Amino acid sequence: MTFTIPTINMTATGSNINRMRIEAGMSVRQLQDVFGFTTPQAIYKWQHGTAMPTLDNLVILAAVFHVHMDDIIVRN
Repeated sequence: MTFTIPTINMTATGSNINRMRIEAGMSVRQLQDVFGFTTPQAIYKWQHGTAMPTLDNLVILAAVFHVHMDDIIVRN
């Protein structure tokens, strides 16, 4: 029996975050304020797929966008 371990497509996940932010009518600055970040760098990294939000930040993103975490994450 073989089992394929799923991986996260960071670029597609970042595109999802960007799309959902825009659909929610939020600017990067507004999302930055939700998280209490002093700079927007983390959000830009998420959107560009160079970094992933932590689990607790994914929970917050899902709540802000009114979706499930599985709707944000894209698996290969």
